[in-house]
Amino acid sequence: MDPDLTLADFTAAVDRPDADIPLARAALLIAAAEQSGLDVDKQLARLDDLAESSDPNRHGSDELRRLHRLREFLFEEQGFAGDHGDYFDPRNSYLNQVLDRRLGIPITLSLVLIEAGRRIGLQMEGVGLPGHFITGARVGGDHVLLDPFNRGELLTREGCGDVVRRALGRPVRLQEEHFAPVSNRQFLIRMLANLKGIYWRQEAWDKVVRVIDRTLALNPAAAGERRDRGAAWSNMGRLERGVADLERYLTEFPNADDHEQVRGQLRRVRQKLAQLN
Repeated sequence: MDPDLTLADFTAAVDRPDADIPLARAALLIAAAEQSGLDVDKQLARLDDLAESSDPNRHGSDELRRLHRLREFLFEEQGFAGDHGDYFDPRNSYLNQVLDRRLGIPITLSLVLIEAGRRIGLQMEGVGLPGHFITGARVGGDHVLLDPFNRGELLTREGCGDVVRRALGRPVRLQEEHFAPVSNRQFLIRMLANLKGIYWRQEAWDKVVRVIDRTLALNPAAAGERRDRGAAWSNMGRLERGVADLERYLTEFPNADDHEQVRGQLRRVRQKLAQLN
């Protein structure tokens, strides 16, 4: 797929009430921006197959048994696991690549577990702990917590505190809101933030721009994204576009903490542009 076409498809997928956003399809459309010809429907069918294969005789079984069977199937039999060796490999952020390689980061492995679980009638949700993403399942009035990055390990709330402490290098007192379900929009924004960080470190500015385009489709008011896209355009040599984004940021947020810094950046980009004309 052409990147511009995938942006239009992605925007169409997310331009609706949050509960109606097709999470897996939208995640695959993020991947399609960098993988020409990706067949999104074929990838969705792979999730259907995983769910069906996890427990073909599930009908009538209780939810807790289905959840544990799914956990066993994905993480023991299918071998899904966290990529501890190369966490920032961008393939870990693309759902189709996670399905191919059986490796991922917390949020994409959670996505596999959530989507497979929902397909077998389980109430699954993402839980965005500070520094680490996990999965929640509502079973018989209980909130079961699992860590897909660590092969679906079952977590207590106290155990979640240990996970967060290891992730951040410091203790955090977890509150009830930390265990709230992540919306579909928040889920996708968090996935895109991971990719943006990876590509920014690689100075892959064209990919940074495509990631930010999709973040802005989800949240047009994300001012910092427009500022960062202006920087990325400028770094690519697309100075006119860089100026436009930086000017809009400064106009819409005149009291931003980094106003003077961005104004200096804009001045330098304008000087470069003047030298070319």
